[in-house]
Amino acid sequence: MSLVITGNDLKIEDVYRVAHGLEKVELHPEAKERIVKCRTFIETKIEEGETMYGVNTGIGEFSEIKLDGEQIKQFQKYLIYNHSAGIGKPAPVEHVRGAMLGRINVHAHGHSGCRPIITQTLIEMLNKGVTPVVCEKGSVGASGDLAPMSQIALLLMGEGEAFFEGNRYSGKEALEKAGIEIPGLQARDGLATINGSNLLTAMSALIIYETERFFKQAEIAAAMTLEALMANLKPYDERLHELRGFQGAVTSAGNIRRIIEDSDLLKGKVKVRVQDAYSMRSTPQVIGAARDQLRWARSQVEIELNGVGDNPIFLPEDGIVLTGANFQGSPVAVPMDMLGSVITMVCVISERRLNRLLNPALSVGLPAFLTKGAGMFSGHMLSQYTADMMIVEQRILSTPASMHSIPAAADQEDFVSMGMNTALKTRQILENAYGILGIEFIAAAQALDFREYTPGAGTRAGHRAVRKVVDHLDVDRPLFDDHNNMMELVKSRAILHAVEAEIGTLKIY
Repeated sequence: MSLVITGNDLKIEDVYRVAHGLEKVELHPEAKERIVKCRTFIETKIEEGETMYGVNTGIGEFSEIKLDGEQIKQFQKYLIYNHSAGIGKPAPVEHVRGAMLGRINVHAHGHSGCRPIITQTLIEMLNKGVTPVVCEKGSVGASGDLAPMSQIALLLMGEGEAFFEGNRYSGKEALEKAGIEIPGLQARDGLATINGSNLLTAMSALIIYETERFFKQAEIAAAMTLEALMANLKPYDERLHELRGFQGAVTSAGNIRRIIEDSDLLKGKVKVRVQDAYSMRSTPQVIGAARDQLRWARSQVEIELNGVGDNPIFLPEDGIVLTGANFQGSPVAVPMDMLGSVITMVCVISERRLNRLLNPALSVGLPAFLTKGAGMFSGHMLSQYTADMMIVEQRILSTPASMHSIPAAADQEDFVSMGMNTALKTRQILENAYGILGIEFIAAAQALDFREYTPGAGTRAGHRAVRKVVDHLDVDRPLFDDHNNMMELVKSRAILHAVEAEIGTLKIY
C-alpha cells in the first residue's frame, strides 16, 4: 500500500511513516489533473506577457525587474544557485524526506504552477530513497525555507549532493544510481519547489509525533515515582479532573491510574499521607496542560501540511494570479515555541519528583540518594546534577524564536518567522527531555527495589524495561553509561511498548 497524495488529508502519522521510509507515495489522479491544468494556465500567461512574480520578474527587492524570454529560461537555475546558501551539518534524512512530502502535497492542490514532471521527480526520489543533502541552518522561515529547499531543488538540475543507500554522492550520480531522470528547471519550476515552510513543518510534525509518545512515558515515570514514594492516589481520580473540565488533565489522570491499577497503594495496604506535595499531586494538571497545548500544535501543523504555502498562487478557474505571503512560517512557529516550553515544564516537574526520591527528608524512608552505603557511596546524587544542567539548557531554549525577526533583502522581507530556529531548538529540548526522564526512570526503579509492597501492573512492566538496560546500583559506578543507555531507551519508546503490552494502549488526548 502507498500513501495517496491528494493535497487535503495528510496527517502527522503519514509524515512520520514516509519520513522514516516506512511507506511509499503516489499522486492521486485528480491531483495530477490539477497540476497539469495549472501549468497550462501559467504557460498561457507567459505567452501573453502578463507580469508574474518569480516567473518573468526577479524576486524580493528585484521583483520590479521584468525578465525577457531568454532570461525566463535561465532565471530558475540562478534562483536556486543563489538561494542554496545554508550552513552547517546535513539535516537528518527523515527531516528532508518529510519536507519533500510536504512540498508534493502543496503541488497536489494545483495552484503552484510547476510542470508535473517536477512533482513526479520528487515522488520518485522519495520512493527510491534519494535524499538531498541539506544544510541544517539558513532558513528564516519566511518566503518559505528557501535555503534548505533550494538544496533539494539542485537535484532537479542534476546538481547538489544526495544520500542514497547509506552513501553520499553527487546529485547526478545518486539520481543515476536510482534510475531517476533529471527533469531540469523551466519557468516557475524552481520557485514552486522552494517557496514554502516545508522543512519547518516536517520537523514540527515529527516532533509532535514523538512528543505525543514522550508524554505517555512521562506518565509512566510519574506512576513509578508515585508508587515508590507511597503517594496518596486520590488526586488521580478522573472524576476530580472531569469536574474542572480540562481534557488533557482527564487523560493524564486516567493514564496514570491505569498504570498503577492493582497496586497495594490502591488497595489500602500501605499507609499514605493525607495530602502530598504539589509535584506528586499536580502531575495530571501539568502534563494535562502540556497535552492540551500539544493538541493545538498538531491542529496547526496539519492545517499547514494540507494548505497552499506558496507565492505567487495561480487560480486557473478564476484566471488570476495572486501574490501574498502564504510562505510565512509564523502559524507553525508560534505553537512550536509553546510546545518547547511545555516539554520543558514536564521535565521540571519530573526533576522535582526525582528530588523527592533522592532527598532523605522527603523520600518517606528511602535511603539517602538511594544508596545503602551513604558516606562511602553517593548513589544517584550526581544524576540530579545532570538532569538540572539539561533543564537549564531547556529553559534557555524555551525563549520564543517567533518574535525575533531580523529584516533582510533591503527591507523587502522585513518580518520573518524565524521558524527554523523554533524547530531546531524544540528538537533539542525534546532530546534533552529523553535524558531527564531517563534519569527519573533510573531513580524510580532503584527506589522501587527498596519497597516490599506490590506496585501496579504497568509500574512493574516499566520497572522490568528499565532493568533490561540499567542494573540496580549497589556500589557506586560511573553513571554516564546508565544515563546514555536510558536516554536511548526512552527515545526508542521501549518502556512505553512494554507497559502498553501489559495494560493496553494509553491515551494521547
